[in-house]
Amino acid sequence: MAYEQRFDGRGMTELRPFKAKAGIVRRADGSAMFQIGDTVAYAAVYGPRDLFPRFLQDPSRGILRCHYNMMPFSGSGERIRPGQNRRAKEISMVTEKALLPVLDLSEYPNAVVDVFIELPQTDAGSRCAGICAASIALADAGLSMKDMVSAIAIGRIEDKIVVDVNKKEEDYEGGMADIPIAMLPRTGELTLLQMDGELSKKDLARAIEAAKGAVKEIKEVQRQALKDKYEGDRK
Repeated sequence: MAYEQRFDGRGMTELRPFKAKAGIVRRADGSAMFQIGDTVAYAAVYGPRDLFPRFLQDPSRGILRCHYNMMPFSGSGERIRPGQNRRAKEISMVTEKALLPVLDLSEYPNAVVDVFIELPQTDAGSRCAGICAASIALADAGLSMKDMVSAIAIGRIEDKIVVDVNKKEEDYEGGMADIPIAMLPRTGELTLLQMDGELSKKDLARAIEAAKGAVKEIKEVQRQALKDKYEGDRK
C-alpha cells in the first residue's frame, strides 16, 4: 500500500505545531523550552566557568559539554531507565558537534560550558528538539554565536519525503528511513546529518532540500523567543 496520506493529516512538508520560550530556568546562565508536536525539550546552560579537574582544560579555548536525558516516563512505550545509557551518550555527543560550529569559545580558555537537555515528553524528533532548545539557551546565556542551529527530523517513507516525523511514522514498517538534520539556516551549512535506514543519494538530496525550508521556519520561532524574553526584561 502506497503512503499517500500522513497519519495525522499533515501535508508532506508540513511541521507539527511548534513553539519556543527563552529564560525559563531562573538560576541558569541561559535556558529555553522548545516544543514540536508532543515532543518537549528543556535546555539549561551553565558557564562559561572554570573546568575541573585541570587536566581536562584547554588553554586555547573553552569546552562545550552536552548532557541529554529522556525522563523515565517521557516516551509512549515502556519506562526509560534513569541515567546515561548508550543512546543518551551518543545523542549528547552529536548535539555537541551540531552546536560547536556556531560558537566562538576562544575567549574562554580553560573554561567549560555545560548544556543540560531534559525531555519530559517525546513523540519522535527528540534529538532535534533538544538541539533547537539548546541553541536558544546558548544565545540566552550571551555566548557569541554566528547563527542559530535549527534541527528537524526528515523521513523517507516508501517513495515520499516527509518533514517532521512523528512516532507512528518513525515506526512505519513499509519502508522507512529516519534522517535527523541540523543546519545553520542562514547559510544552509549542515552540522548534523544522521540516517537510520536505507536511502539513495537522490532521496538524501531531497531530504536535505526539504530540511532547508523547515529550519528557516524554526529559526524564526527561536529568534522570536529570545526577542520576547529580552523585551520582557526591559519592561
